[in-house]
Amino acid sequence: MDLPLMAAKAYKYKAELLVKDYLLADSYVPYASVLGGILMCKLSYDFTRFISSFYFKGYGSLTKMQKVEWNNRGMSTVHAIFITLMSAYLVFFSGLFSDQQDGPVTFRSSSLSNFTLGVSVGYFIADLAMILWFYPSLGGMEYLVHHVLSLTAVTYTMLSGEGQLYTYMSLISETTTPGINLRWFLDVAGMKRSKRYVVNGVAMFLNWLVARIILFMYLFYQIFLHYDQIKQMETFGYLLVCVVPAILFVMNMIWFSKILRGLKKTLAKRH
Repeated sequence: MDLPLMAAKAYKYKAELLVKDYLLADSYVPYASVLGGILMCKLSYDFTRFISSFYFKGYGSLTKMQKVEWNNRGMSTVHAIFITLMSAYLVFFSGLFSDQQDGPVTFRSSSLSNFTLGVSVGYFIADLAMILWFYPSLGGMEYLVHHVLSLTAVTYTMLSGEGQLYTYMSLISETTTPGINLRWFLDVAGMKRSKRYVVNGVAMFLNWLVARIILFMYLFYQIFLHYDQIKQMETFGYLLVCVVPAILFVMNMIWFSKILRGLKKTLAKRH
């Protein structure tokens, strides 16, 4: 075996050992994953800027603030896809929160679930920083309230291991983000009268109805079902489980009414 190949294998082994013993060790998972989430935001922001400059001719003619929001929405789309897939897996397929498992569902967590939450914490930190820096161009007070509540709840759940089921059920609602961003992209690209814009509007309405209205009702049912276990949580965790989903649901209903009005307006124009 030649020396370059041996050196490459030795380097690979040391890298795998570093990830296993440090980055994925239980005590390092939160910090490594938060940094990973922030890095993911940086890479996806830069990738959106790079790919758009090549494949969207109108990107160069956008204003500076439009470019910032364009790239920011690319970043949020990447996070939404990641957290939706991971949340759906952990809630419905991993068996972590299955009734067949021993012990209260409110205190179940794993290295993977903690890591996933950490990535989301990193995203909310990065996105909240951008919202504050460019305020109010990237979103008004409702976005600040949403991000502060989400960041607080996800961080506490990651560090304490409490109530992760309810946090992940709430995070599944991020599945609506790509459709919202696509609607904005089409609008900025001058395709507001296109068939794609209408189809996206209908899909966004249905997706919001399922992920942010019906799913939240199921979340409230799960809270009611395990309320005796929730009462055993620390006071702060108990308040987060009982209060944050309720506030987010009210905000979801307000935004849903706006989506419905927008869809009616779009369909009326098409007719």
